[in-house]
Formats: sequence, C-alpha cells, structure tokens
Amino acid sequence: MVNREQKRKQREDFIEEKGIIYLDDVTKVYSTGSPALNGITLRINRGEFVFVVGDSGSGKSTLIRLLLRELTASSGNVYVMGSDLAKLKHSQVPKFRRNIGVVFQDFRLLNDRNVYENVAFAQRIVEMPPKDIRRNVPTILATVGLAGKYKAKTKQLSGGEQQRVALARALVNRPSILLADEPTGNLDPKNSWEIMLLLEEINANGTTVVVVTHNREIVNAMHKRVVAMKKGVIISDQEGGEYIDED
Repeated sequence: MVNREQKRKQREDFIEEKGIIYLDDVTKVYSTGSPALNGITLRINRGEFVFVVGDSGSGKSTLIRLLLRELTASSGNVYVMGSDLAKLKHSQVPKFRRNIGVVFQDFRLLNDRNVYENVAFAQRIVEMPPKDIRRNVPTILATVGLAGKYKAKTKQLSGGEQQRVALARALVNRPSILLADEPTGNLDPKNSWEIMLLLEEINANGTTVVVVTHNREIVNAMHKRVVAMKKGVIISDQEGGEYIDED
C-alpha cells in the first residue's frame, strides 16, 4: 500500500518529469451539498491532446473552472504547471492565467472592436510592449487564417471566423495550455472540423490542449485520449479512445 510520503514523491516526480495538469483525489462540493466532482484523479502530460466528454452535470465545467483557479477544490489537490492552486494567493491568479489560453462556445469577443483589437487586448493585459503587439497580432491572425480580416468588426464575421478570432486571442500570449470548452458548439460541421484541425496543429507545436465537447463525430474520428465523466467521476480514460455514452 502506498503511504503518504510515497504518494508525495510520485506526484513530484510526475510533475517534474512531464506533468502539466494533475488532479489528486479532487472533490468539489457546492452549497447544494452534492459533489460536482467526487474524488477524481487525472494526470495530463505536457504536449498531450485530451478530449473530456460527458453529459451535462457530469462535472466537465467544474473541472475547467478548477484548472483556471476560478474555483478551489473542497478536498484533494489541483496542480497546474507545477503550482498547487490552493496555495495561490488571489493576487497571483492573473499571472498564473497568462499561461493558459481559453476558448468558449460563445466566443466572448469584444463586439465594439475589430479583429486586430480583440487579439491585441490579450497582449495589453499582460503589458506587452506596443512594438511586440504590432508583430505578434498579425502573426497569430495568419496562423488561424484571418490575415486579411484584421480590420473587420466581429459582427461582420461568420461563426467560424469569430471562433478563429477567439482562438487567436487565446494563443497570442503563447500559453502552455489551451482549454477549449465546447469550441464547436455553435458551428456547422465544416467550420467545426476546421477549428479542430487548427487545435491539432497548435498541439503539434507543443501546446497542451484540453477540449470539452459533446461532438461524438469529432471525438471518434480524431483518435485522441478521451476522458469520459459521469456524475462527478471519471468512468473511462483511454488513449485513442471514442465517445463514451453514459447509459
């Protein structure tokens, strides 16, 4: 049986060698009293591409919020990029989040600004020098296929183009981790595949990518690691896996 000291050594070795995300026996209980997460352990290596699947109420959103340090665990430990998130002071959270890019289903763009300004905003938050912003923003817009759209207002763009802007904004600060929460939820099949191929390319360049999705077709076709959740627990974790039903 593994004692506490052995467990600590195993955790430290994993984080030092290759681990970028490590949830160790994590439970999160909201004020209603029922656990959103119930004793889950999850290890994700640097450079992995991981799908997290499961129906509403399975705990996926709570997992994302824990990784962003929007929530703290009721018990257990959450380590991201070597940091024990429970020990982060409130003042340290913004700096911690600079290394995490986030893409949401509903884009969350600044609709009163053009494409360039939406992406530049993420650079200004981290106080990037203006000359670097002028270099970095066009580069990342070209990467996501929007080099010619930098002056367009976001309302003039298609859904797929808006998600590309959101992706550019998430990536412009070169994060170690990209969290994508239902990134294709508002897109048609063609645009969904284009976004997923972009995520795969980003992952191939070294970024750890975690995608929460209900898109069965994409999950089954891409043959990535699939973590399936149900009622706050992990019911399956497979390399080259497929979408797991909760029946």
